[in-house]
Amino acid sequence: MRRELVILLEERSAKVMLETFLPRVLDEKIEFRLIAFEGKQDLEKRMTMRIKGYVNEYARFLVMRDQDSDPSCINLKARLIEKCNASGRGDASLVRVACRELETFYLADLKAVETALGLKGLSNKQHVAKFRSPDYLTSPSHELKVLSKQTYEKIGSSREIGRYLDIDNARSDSFRNLVQGIKRLEGELLAL
Repeated sequence: MRRELVILLEERSAKVMLETFLPRVLDEKIEFRLIAFEGKQDLEKRMTMRIKGYVNEYARFLVMRDQDSDPSCINLKARLIEKCNASGRGDASLVRVACRELETFYLADLKAVETALGLKGLSNKQHVAKFRSPDYLTSPSHELKVLSKQTYEKIGSSREIGRYLDIDNARSDSFRNLVQGIKRLEGELLAL
């Protein structure tokens, strides 16, 4: 029996971040597989069939998508849950939505960004209101580019930042929910 966590993602930047983040979070008995799609439309179009056709009957699935400009996080999550249920494996699936963008997670942990990108003094800005609760920012990726003086690069920086993100960081509710979801599925897999 393979204890496997399969994470379906809308884009490559989330994949490279999780490649360096998950080994610090998951028990070594858990294998993980990251499947990046070509954007949110591709994810929503193909996720049901990918989950349904997945060979490992013991696998658990986590679908992660940015909210972006979708007006309702709740409706978006419900729509993705419907697609998981349509696969016939809804009971083995979980959906997590990043409030606005993946970069929200990074803005919630400026110490990780500072360390990963070598930007001295960045973590001192964590006390600024918008970085204490970054889930409410309209364009986190723009904020991060400005804050990092344009050194933030979506793929390369995400890989490095993933190495340093604080697993227990609670400044972003969506990040905290993602970690809790990963831990929940890990618990289910370890109980098999």
